[in-house]
Amino acid sequence: MQPRNMSMSGVVDLAAVKAAGEAKVKAEQARAESARQGGTDAVPPSSLVIDVDEAGFERDVLQRSSEVPVVIDFWAEWCEPCKQLSPVLERLAREYNGRFVLAKIDVDANQMLMQQFGIQGIPAVFAVVAGQALPLFQGAAPETQIRQTLDQLIQVGEERFGLTGIAVDAEGEPGAESGDEEAAVPAGPYDALLEEAVRALDANDFGGAAQAYRNVLSQDPGNSEATLGLAQAELLGRVQGMDQQQVRKDAAERPEDAQAQIAAADLDLVGGHVEDAFGRLVETVRRTAGDDREAARVRLLELFDVIGGDDARVTAARSALARVLF
Repeated sequence: MQPRNMSMSGVVDLAAVKAAGEAKVKAEQARAESARQGGTDAVPPSSLVIDVDEAGFERDVLQRSSEVPVVIDFWAEWCEPCKQLSPVLERLAREYNGRFVLAKIDVDANQMLMQQFGIQGIPAVFAVVAGQALPLFQGAAPETQIRQTLDQLIQVGEERFGLTGIAVDAEGEPGAESGDEEAAVPAGPYDALLEEAVRALDANDFGGAAQAYRNVLSQDPGNSEATLGLAQAELLGRVQGMDQQQVRKDAAERPEDAQAQIAAADLDLVGGHVEDAFGRLVETVRRTAGDDREAARVRLLELFDVIGGDDARVTAARSALARVLF
């Protein structure tokens, strides 16, 4: 299921990617400095993923959110998508190493919390930052999108509330010497390639990210995370060197020019104007013929991949495209 209410709606803003990376560096520096000064407040890795109930919610979530963003995973034992999403969130909580804490809430055992948050379906993921709750997404999301959302959450926590995360003391974990913690979450068959793609995205190497995603798809053509990631990386690569003012000017002056409209649609989508991007390309398909029409149609389908097929805006645009074509 494609996530709903995700703050970036499946689209990455170039400035936000850079700012999030800077925020992560600052947080790492703050935690390192805390460790050098004694690390008295450091927590074991097991404290990064906690089960929370109604009795402990104020202490474990509200109070903790004054130190570090708390991500809440609403789940249930019978929920199959929850079984896909929860292990990913748990692994990322350990990987992010104190930049956020994951609180897991069983909705069957905590109906009051479910009602307070207005949960309509699970899995549902919220965050609490400095006592303020905000929805992140609903449904089992691709890992790339989850990472982008977490990076944005961490950026907000640092820039608006001064939350730089908590120090983690791996040496203080009971039984850490056995190495069992590494075996608890086995790596997936394409995790290394997907992480390579994420690192490339963080470095604004969109060509490298796209190639890493293609490498996954060459072995697993149905991999949804790689499909989404490739569409995003290719989009970001296309707009990276654009003169936005000139692109907008060309599109306004040449409504019949398919390539001008295609370039403007890319900018629309990166800017978060999803309906504008889709509408522009549907109209271009209507106005043009031959190769120009096919180019606009193909680009529209590529942009659908960026947002995800379950999004209502994609469904509406598919219907509009069908009416124009047939």
